[in-house]
Amino acid sequence: MEEKTLKTSWKQRVAIIIVAVLLLGSVVLTYMLVVLNGNSSSDTSSEAQIAELTEEYQQKSEEIEAAAKPLSDKYFDEFVKYKSEVKSYNSANANAAGLETKDLKEGTGRTLAEGDTDYAAYYIGWCADGSIFDSSFNDNEDPSSLKAPLDAGIGLIEGWNQGVIGMKLGGVRQISMSGALAYGDTQEICGGTNSPLKFVVFAMEPDAKIKELNEELDDIYMRLYYAYAGGSNL
Repeated sequence: MEEKTLKTSWKQRVAIIIVAVLLLGSVVLTYMLVVLNGNSSSDTSSEAQIAELTEEYQQKSEEIEAAAKPLSDKYFDEFVKYKSEVKSYNSANANAAGLETKDLKEGTGRTLAEGDTDYAAYYIGWCADGSIFDSSFNDNEDPSSLKAPLDAGIGLIEGWNQGVIGMKLGGVRQISMSGALAYGDTQEICGGTNSPLKFVVFAMEPDAKIKELNEELDDIYMRLYYAYAGGSNL
C-alpha cells in the first residue's frame, strides 16, 4: 500500500473536526443535563426530608410536653412561689462576690457531688435589673404551668455546676454568680457581656420517660441540622 493512501484530504479533515466538535458538544450537554437533573432531584429530596424531620421534631416536642404535664401539675403551685425571689441587685457587687448560694428549701434526696449531672431541674434565671431572661415557666411574666424539667446532662455554665454542689435533690437553692462564672465575654446576656446572673434552682430526680424522649429529640435535631447543611443523616 502506498503512503498517500494513509493520508486524508483537507476536506476529510474538516469533516472529521466538525463531527468531533458535535460529539463533544453532545457529551457536554448530556453531562450538564444529568448534573442539573441530579441537583434538582437532590434539592427536592432534601426539602422533603427537612419537612419530614420538622414534623417529626414537632411531634416529639408534643410528646415531651405531654409527659411533663403530670410533673407540672405536681410542682407548679410550689415552684411559682419562688418567683418572689426575683429582685434587682447590684451588678458590680455580684461580680465582685463571685459565687454565692442560699438554700431556700432543704431537700431530702441524695446530695449532688462535684461533676454530678444525673438530675433534672426547674429554674428561674434573672438579670441585675430584675428581668427574667429564662425559666421553666411557660410564660415568664404570667406563668400558668411548667415546661419539661431541664436535663443537667446537656452541659451547664460553670456557676450553676459549682452552685449545686452539696445540694440535696428535692431542695431549692438560690445561686448568684459573677459574669466570669456565667457566660463571660463569649456571649451577650442581660444587655452585655460578663453579666452576673442569679438563679433559683429546684433539683429533682430525672424522669426516665422524659429523659428518653429528650434523647430522641436530640437525635432528630441532629438529623435536621445535617439535612439543612446538605450532609448525610447520622
